[in-house]
Amino acid sequence: DQHKDFARQFGDLAVHPGIPGPDGHPEVIHIHADATSTRIAGEDWHSDVTCEAEPPMGSVLHLHTVPESGGDTLFASMYAAYEALSDPMKAFLGELIAHHSGENAYRGRYVHRGVDDAGAVYPNHDHPVIRTHPVTKKKALFVNRIFTTRINGLTAAESDNLLAFLFDHVAKPEFQVRFQWQAGSVAFWDNRSVQHYAIWDYFPETRSGYRVTIGGDQPY
Repeated sequence: DQHKDFARQFGDLAVHPGIPGPDGHPEVIHIHADATSTRIAGEDWHSDVTCEAEPPMGSVLHLHTVPESGGDTLFASMYAAYEALSDPMKAFLGELIAHHSGENAYRGRYVHRGVDDAGAVYPNHDHPVIRTHPVTKKKALFVNRIFTTRINGLTAAESDNLLAFLFDHVAKPEFQVRFQWQAGSVAFWDNRSVQHYAIWDYFPETRSGYRVTIGGDQPY
């Protein structure tokens, strides 16, 4: 409840479209990996749930159990990624719209949690490749490996190659910081201008906690 109360200071809490929350807490996501895990959440560069019409403003993650070593989270500034582009590339990307889909990200992903999603319809939406932060008014790249599937109006080859370039670009180490978790640590990040990557380098140890996500608005 304290976790949710803290996050509510910044906006309404969002319910995840693919992961059920603990009983009585639909806004809470259990983040957990241990010796029985075959994959983990967030093991690639992304912003949370960009497949929705109004992607989350931010996320707050609290870990109560951490491995003896490893399990860090990388964060990358999409402001910095945008600013590092040439002016012609900025102008080109500024006219483009990308499609974000939850299908590949979520379909069959949570069977181990008892989720039968055979009849589920996951969200998908179009967003600008370059978005303007509603508070700072700064521009940021807004495509990611987990949710962005194509750039509208381009051929498949053009879209695939441009996205491959952008996905590699946002992962450059000069845009990154590395967060080292301790038991009880809390991380709060802005999904509108930051991507993150959870490093799974601690198998078979346990890393566990809870995340809440704060609702956002439609990118422009």
